[in-house]
Amino acid sequence: MVGLKPSEVPPTTVVKFLAAGMAACFADLFTFPLDTAKVRLQIQGENQVAQAAHSIQYRGVLGTILTMVRTEGPRSLYNGLVAGLQRQMGFASIRIGLYDSVKQFYTPKGSDHSSITTRILAGCTTGAMAVTCAQPTDVVKVRFQASVHLGPRSDRKYSGTMDAYRTIAREEGVRGLWKGTLPNITRNAIVNCGEMVTYDIIKEKLLDYHLFTDNFPCHFVSAFGAGFCATVVASPVDVVKTRYMNSPPGQYHSPLDCMLKMVAHEGPTAFYKGFTPSFLRLGSWNVVMFVTYEQLKRALMKVQMLRESPF
Repeated sequence: MVGLKPSEVPPTTVVKFLAAGMAACFADLFTFPLDTAKVRLQIQGENQVAQAAHSIQYRGVLGTILTMVRTEGPRSLYNGLVAGLQRQMGFASIRIGLYDSVKQFYTPKGSDHSSITTRILAGCTTGAMAVTCAQPTDVVKVRFQASVHLGPRSDRKYSGTMDAYRTIAREEGVRGLWKGTLPNITRNAIVNCGEMVTYDIIKEKLLDYHLFTDNFPCHFVSAFGAGFCATVVASPVDVVKTRYMNSPPGQYHSPLDCMLKMVAHEGPTAFYKGFTPSFLRLGSWNVVMFVTYEQLKRALMKVQMLRESPF
């Protein structure tokens, strides 16, 4: 047996909420450079003038990371980390931590199992709720990840995370902090279904057919499958979301306009720009997050039971 034993008492909603946020932050610390590389590859080709000025071309995941380290220093790989961690504490806590509760809400009374439709509906619901609450943190994270700093500190548009929130609100209005909400809701509804529903189903089948017990190997396989499915279905929306959120005012009239311009200027393959880092990031993120999440749920339940125990 690997890891903590499953608790005899099912984890409470509060435990799931806290465990999801903590596990997502832990996963972000490990995979953030891959996410930054993904953002740089996704926006490459969007602004040819700016790129010509910097004379920077990114090629592949490793090439992007090495180029960033060489031209901007290793700290550039973690640009936007603070906003990223803020995002996960609100975003992941809602979309992952509340998934089981929402799934139970949609499941008809008296039913032993939730249908795939119910699970998809639950995934879409928690994904949309999470984006609505955490969108400003995502906008700031993407802005930091996309910005290239080749000169002194004075060249930087934002002096810090809180300054970024204030500057965006002042220059673009409060609506600027919720820029790209629609494509982000679409993207995260798809990702949440790809991740949560796929993880839920794979894990359930592995246990039903007694291929694994409810421990690390089962969680690892389920999380890897969930990461791959989520990347395949969500990459097109993810690219549009990244470009639209990073764009200056007036460049695109809407997410649809952004999508059409991408197709016209770069062809349909632009929708899968950064696919490899997306999969490396989302696959590894899912493995670290779900394995940590399962263990944190058990650890927090043990702590809760010890506190409630009279002895």
